[in-house]
Amino acid sequence: MLTIEGVSAGYAGVAVLRDVSLVVPSSSVVALLGPNGAGKTTLLRVASGLLRPAAGRVTLDGADVTGLAPHQLAARGLCHVPEGRGVFPPLTVRENLVLFSAPGAEKAAIERALDVFPKLAERLEQSAGTMSGGEQQMLALARAYISGAPVILLDEVSMGLAPVVVDAIFEFLERVAREGTSLLIVEQYVNKALAIADYTYILGRGRITFAGDASELVDEDVFHRYLGIEVSAGATP
Repeated sequence: MLTIEGVSAGYAGVAVLRDVSLVVPSSSVVALLGPNGAGKTTLLRVASGLLRPAAGRVTLDGADVTGLAPHQLAARGLCHVPEGRGVFPPLTVRENLVLFSAPGAEKAAIERALDVFPKLAERLEQSAGTMSGGEQQMLALARAYISGAPVILLDEVSMGLAPVVVDAIFEFLERVAREGTSLLIVEQYVNKALAIADYTYILGRGRITFAGDASELVDEDVFHRYLGIEVSAGATP
């Protein structure tokens, strides 16, 4: 459904990605892993239209969408949940959810959001910016969910959150995947990402250094080979 072909990109003349190709098939979960500075966030920015590539192309559902603006890609069914808290802080939780609801279907959309994250029911009239980091991330993910986007890009959505919230987020991601949404996940909790992923790509210094089934990346020797670090239980490269 989402294909990145031979993409090179960077900032102010500094190359970050070099001839990167990646495929996110329909109804699949793809984990994009790699050390800090490898270019993972840059790749998501290219995919969602926030950064125009210097070379290569992006296709969505078979159509070339290279260079389209983020709102145009969103209209075609691609949703990007960026690193940090992707909410409108001055607006209430309810207002944030309404913004991502189809006209005339706001009530049903809010009910769907509260079904996946019941905690938000207690915060509907609260300004999003006054909630905890974990609650804000739940809201950001709930908004992506009710948008109905068939492809969701997720950039470090568990960063800085308490373990209990991380568990809730991954339960949500598993549910979304079961419902047929395609996910491209950049994630610090490598083992959690691999547990739900069908395919895995590893970026190293702007290039793909591994592409294959997630099941191939389950032992420490492979992590060491491709990431250049030692990974023990609970480690988060």
